[in-house]
Amino acid sequence: MDDEEAELRNPFPSPPSHYTRYTNHNLKLLSLLKERAMAEDLSQVNQNEVLVDQNDVPEWPLAELEKPRVDWILDEGSYTVFGDTWFVKETIPSLAELGGHQLYPADPSVDRRPALLAITRSMLVTYSNLLSALLVPPPPPTSNEPPEWHRHVEWLNILAQNIMAAANDLRPVQARASLELMMQRQLELRRQETQALHEKCSELEAKLAELNNSVRPTTSPLMGTDTQMSDTSETTNEVTVEDVLRWAEEIG
Repeated sequence: MDDEEAELRNPFPSPPSHYTRYTNHNLKLLSLLKERAMAEDLSQVNQNEVLVDQNDVPEWPLAELEKPRVDWILDEGSYTVFGDTWFVKETIPSLAELGGHQLYPADPSVDRRPALLAITRSMLVTYSNLLSALLVPPPPPTSNEPPEWHRHVEWLNILAQNIMAAANDLRPVQARASLELMMQRQLELRRQETQALHEKCSELEAKLAELNNSVRPTTSPLMGTDTQMSDTSETTNEVTVEDVLRWAEEIG
């Protein structure tokens, strides 16, 4: 058992020793056992009596080949993989759940700012007292009492644990706020890019309209009888927007 636990905690564990039991024959026996046992609990059924007409019935329970019960995992709230326990619902354990001395409210709906300010002030006062305690002459060798600075160091350790635990509790809030700012920034950039595209399209349309107007042939009333002849040339030589676009692509 100790060897199996050590193997499970190995960074690269080998397959479980019972993986060789998952043979086609054993799985067929398990299916037959479930069919004959009906709705009864397989752990309470004598498989040797139920499968008396079958060959090579193993001595170990065939019920071990069944898949893990998901409903049991949900009821327990955790499962074990490679010797480590994993919770179904990922939660950040509080300092009190980890065995520490928690100085701020455990309920996240309660305002923690007064408690955190008190912890910060206590940390500054304790640090000042620690500096004063370091200047005190050491106790005599026969004294069994711990030095005063030792008590201050332990209290500073507790205060620092509370500050770090409170900061870790705010990680989801910080991540949510960072994601919100990032999405707002992306939305602003897309709006700016869209506005720049619209302005560029308007500028190109104005230039195309100007080019179209500049290449249109003009008629003069002084031309007299030549006006009728120029009407035919106007219809044949009129340049459209598509012609300008095609010309721009050719020279581009």
